[in-house]
Amino acid sequence: MNGEIVKIAITRNHDDIGEFTDRHFYQESDRLKLNYVVKRGIMIKTTTKEGTEQGRVPDVSVIDRTLWRAERKAYAAMESPLQLDVEVVSTNWEDDYVDKLDEYERLGIAEYWIIDYLAIGKREYLGNSKIPTVFVFCLNAEGKYQLTQFTDNEQIVSPTFPELVLTAAQVLSA
Repeated sequence: MNGEIVKIAITRNHDDIGEFTDRHFYQESDRLKLNYVVKRGIMIKTTTKEGTEQGRVPDVSVIDRTLWRAERKAYAAMESPLQLDVEVVSTNWEDDYVDKLDEYERLGIAEYWIIDYLAIGKREYLGNSKIPTVFVFCLNAEGKYQLTQFTDNEQIVSPTFPELVLTAAQVLSA
């Protein structure tokens, strides 16, 4: 916070879910010959509501290959909007549901997934039963996120990967 690098330790389960999602996105991008690169651990530059610039490191990033390759020698964070960003929820869940949601929407990231495999978010997000959920936010024509929730064996719908065959249960139990 406030310019400091804050490293959040993740569990193996958290990492497995990120890796599982990364692998499926990579395979789908390759299969459909889409102009994307799929990366883990890259930094993107965002701005808080108060105007403070900061870096975020999504669990999985899908980036237009042309944007990625435009500045391959750059050390700096990506400033262009990603196509898709995935955050796997951990103990700092409010960052994913509140801060990152706002920052990514304002940055113009077309699709944002929140994977809450522990169902630790507020009931207003997860409902009274608080079941593990995959949230997919997609930018509408006005630049605002529209939410679709997926649980159990529901097939996840992704505009970035329109032929993706993946259920919430598969992702949540990776």
